[in-house]
This record gives sequence, C-alpha cells and structure tokens, in this order.
Amino acid sequence: MIKELTTEEFDAMDKSGVMMLEFYSKTCGPCKMLAFVLKAIDGMFPDFPIYQIDFDENAELKERCGVKGFPSMLFLKDGEEVKRLEGLQQKPAIVKVVEELTA
Repeated sequence: MIKELTTEEFDAMDKSGVMMLEFYSKTCGPCKMLAFVLKAIDGMFPDFPIYQIDFDENAELKERCGVKGFPSMLFLKDGEEVKRLEGLQQKPAIVKVVEELTA
C-alpha cells in the first residue's frame, strides 16, 4: 500500500529492509501521471513499501535527501540510498529497480 509520510513520520519509522520514497508536488503534472504507474507497481509488489512525500510540505527532508526536482524516487536499503530515479519514469524502469532490490 502506498502511504504518505511527513518528515516526522519518516524520522520515526523503522528503515530496515528496502523501500521507495517518492517526492512529489500536488501541482506537478508528471507526478500525477507517475501516481498511476506507482499504483500498478504497488499491485505487482504488495510487500514492497512505497512512501510518498509532499515536496512542498516537507522541505527539510527534501533538503536532507538532496532532492532538487520532482518527481524523484529514492530507493533505500536499511536506510541508505542505493538508487535514484528523477523525473517521470516508465513502468519497466521502476520495476527493474524494485526487482533488483527484492531479489
């Protein structure tokens, strides 16, 4: 299930394992298109956590993660970034990263 996080929730959560953080903006057209892709990926990999972080409402976390634009997808393993995809991505590119992380 895709869950929206705030900076405080992110800081308090257990970061063991693998996950994706998607930084987005409510006014971003490509972000809205990516939401459909992420929903499909969530259906394919129901045990792979996908978290959305509002770019505008979580500026401190955005800065900490070095996110410059949106949409940006950060893939973490045990709290450390292992891969980053920026801009609107096609489903096969995201699926490939998820498969690599969950293999």
